[in-house]
Amino acid sequence: MSRIKKITILILLVILSAVFLNFAKKPAKDQVVEKGLNQENQVQENPLAIEAMRKKAYPGSDLVIEQALANGSNYKRYLASYFSEELKIYGLLTIPEGEVPASGWPVIIFNHGYIPPEQYQTTERYVAYLDGFARNGYLVFKSDYRGHGESEGQPAGAYYSPSYSTDVLNALSSVKKLPEVNPEKIGMWGHSLGGNLVLRSMVVSGEVKAGVIWAGVVGTYDELINHWRRRVPWRPSNREIAGHVTSIRQNLVNQYGSPLENPQFWQSIDPRYFLADLSGPILINHGLADQEVPVLFSESLKADLEKLGKEFEYYTYPGGDHNLSSPNFEKAMQRSIEFFDKYLKGGEKE
Repeated sequence: MSRIKKITILILLVILSAVFLNFAKKPAKDQVVEKGLNQENQVQENPLAIEAMRKKAYPGSDLVIEQALANGSNYKRYLASYFSEELKIYGLLTIPEGEVPASGWPVIIFNHGYIPPEQYQTTERYVAYLDGFARNGYLVFKSDYRGHGESEGQPAGAYYSPSYSTDVLNALSSVKKLPEVNPEKIGMWGHSLGGNLVLRSMVVSGEVKAGVIWAGVVGTYDELINHWRRRVPWRPSNREIAGHVTSIRQNLVNQYGSPLENPQFWQSIDPRYFLADLSGPILINHGLADQEVPVLFSESLKADLEKLGKEFEYYTYPGGDHNLSSPNFEKAMQRSIEFFDKYLKGGEKE
């Protein structure tokens, strides 16, 4: 073979190699783009994402009276049930006595804080809290949440699963079906874990006209994961272990990375990044001696609400514990009643 032919063949091989390498690179680039699109779709499709929750239906069901309970001072009490995602959920319902207002009774959806699910009982705990609203002319409904007490399903936690929020929003829809309710005057109250449900509900649904949060777990996910140190470490109950509550957060981290590694995902599921869409004003109460939920969470929420120019009230209680026990309870309850009166009754007593 002549020298010229060898050189020609060599040049052709170099050209062909370059073309091949360039061609081989294109799928890799396409794979990167495809991977990015897949990650974005995963974020949008995750059921905990705020946008995904907004697209979901919360039809509730007819509220069924299961048992009449002893009456309160000026209201009736019932054990009631409704359905959430085909699960029968129980709750405590109070209905004011006396003539129903022409527009119907204003409503408070009452979200309790964390109680070990198998220890939870519908009529125990929060008696004074619920009574404070019920005897002031509000129809109140406290959902047990799935897996709590006699409610069907497995407990799933409030922070890394949409399950409890789904139960609360279905409770709201169920209560709206009662003929004595004013569907345009619905507020929501929440303590601790329940405060998180208030915040999430108010950026997902436009039906909550006012929210009250006591010692709420309302920090960002970065704050929850990196800045929450409980005085007494959480020990999951048997039901929570069976429901894999202990692994839900880690599964999200394994799939999407940490908030530092993948802020896009964690912001997509965080109601704190959707405060511009709040459905109404918020009242925040937090005890400065709270050893369960840091006041940092409420302070951080307050700062964001201020930046956005949102309507809110914020109170702290020196010496106040996680439950805002007496003497702080009376002051916090009065402020809460006045707040709901302002936004659900127009400042007028029934």
